[in-house]
Amino acid sequence: MTQSLKARVEQALAGVVPTALVHELAVDEQGAVSFTFVLTRDNPPSLARNARKAAQGVAGVTAVKVNVVDSAPAPAPGAGPARSSAPAAARAAAAAAGVPPPPTPDEMPALGKVLAVSSGKGGVGKSTVSANLAAALARQGHRVGLMDADIYGPNIPRMFGVDTKPEVQGGRIQPLEAHGVKLMSLGFIVERDAPAIWRGPIIMKIIQQFLRDVAWGELDYFLVDLPPGTGDAQLSLTQIVRLHGALIVTTPQEMAVGDSLRGAKMFERVGVGVVGIIENMSYFVCPHCHERSEVFLSGGGARLAAELGVPLLGQVPLQAGMAELADRGEPIVVSQPDSPAGVALLELARTVAGRVAGLPAALPITGAPR
Repeated sequence: MTQSLKARVEQALAGVVPTALVHELAVDEQGAVSFTFVLTRDNPPSLARNARKAAQGVAGVTAVKVNVVDSAPAPAPGAGPARSSAPAAARAAAAAAGVPPPPTPDEMPALGKVLAVSSGKGGVGKSTVSANLAAALARQGHRVGLMDADIYGPNIPRMFGVDTKPEVQGGRIQPLEAHGVKLMSLGFIVERDAPAIWRGPIIMKIIQQFLRDVAWGELDYFLVDLPPGTGDAQLSLTQIVRLHGALIVTTPQEMAVGDSLRGAKMFERVGVGVVGIIENMSYFVCPHCHERSEVFLSGGGARLAAELGVPLLGQVPLQAGMAELADRGEPIVVSQPDSPAGVALLELARTVAGRVAGLPAALPITGAPR
């Protein structure tokens, strides 16, 4: 029975993905299927999802476990065995192709002002700021796109209340839309519980596909919500598209400020200017007596802005119920625009629009990190 079920799984997989990408297929007596899926630089990330769904659709299959790996180049002679679990054939093909030089970033005028929203550490509300800034710009009459480049924790779908799979028309992915904002996220494509265990080449492929293969149309502002830190996603973005600037989100605490400083310096290193600092969770306004309280240490955002020589663009307060609204897909600037946080974020959108109005796209720097 197991062999028969395995044959049916192999046949189902062969109908949706190239057989060369599936390795180490195993089916146990209980019908649990496992296999390794080798994702190369030329394959869209959705292939792994299609393979999982094909296996799940076979009668008798009770569970499917997919180990997604990328085809890393083979190690140099004498460097020991390859650490990647990709098959030898895939590693040899990647090695024969060689490691390409960093690409020259493209200027994409149809996207309007391309702005990265970044933070040095997680938990500072970067995605909340990104979502509300995009929705606020749209409310103010602008054409806005928001790309969720937080590969490891794509939260934009939940914050906008959309989770359907995008359609493909004429070879172009059609972005979803909510609250007047065009959206694209890995969360629309992969399963909600699927971990993204991917190295740099695959991350770059995803970001490249989201930029070039999505039908964004003509925009005034294109925001990119980046993952925390200074890793592959940040570098990939700066190597693919010429940014007009970066917005750095921090909280008032010195720990967050220090991490944000490193994030800002990374953008400066690759020739992308920092438009300014956004201080989130700056203070709390009591909904009953309207008294303002400094929950955390105050002044961190202003000190960071002064050290970098850039403006403090805005201070967004803590607000009760804001997290619940985000979980329901309702940005505070849409659901409660007259609240303290709603007013601050709408004003932030006007400030950002004014600051970037005359900014040119950044030119690549020779010798920037690869």
